[in-house]
Amino acid sequence: MSRKTERFPVSGSNSLWQLYRTVSFWKVAKTFAVAQIARFTPSLRMKNWLYRVFLKMEIGSQTAIALMVMVDVMFPERIKIGANSIIGYNTTILAHEYLIEEYRLGHVVIGDRVMVGANCTILPGVTIGNGAIVGAGTVVHKDVPPGAFVAGNPMKQIR
Repeated sequence: MSRKTERFPVSGSNSLWQLYRTVSFWKVAKTFAVAQIARFTPSLRMKNWLYRVFLKMEIGSQTAIALMVMVDVMFPERIKIGANSIIGYNTTILAHEYLIEEYRLGHVVIGDRVMVGANCTILPGVTIGNGAIVGAGTVVHKDVPPGAFVAGNPMKQIR
């Protein structure tokens, strides 16, 4: 399965150079500040509250987002994490890609009871199904079926 992203062509300079035509400077500044506070907050309840209230992310009950997790600073509202899931240390969750001639936006949906290992990168437009396990260091570049165990770069289904 390919990722579900919306594509927006740009002309002239690369799309990242045109960043503030696509998203407000003040939104990025606020999101970056909140995300940095959340990265270092040891309280899971406070961290989830920050994400829900200030970044408009959907975070399920009893979900644990580890220290140093970096959520998308441009479009965090496109991230949804189900209940009782774990997002491992230093994982990055992206809802955007800025490329040379276009930028892409996509929702990231992480199901219930999902375990994402440390140092993963989750790309825009993917869904990780309920009960899935993502091994440490994996680049999640396509959907993960419910209950699957995936790992590696490139990501492969182990079971």
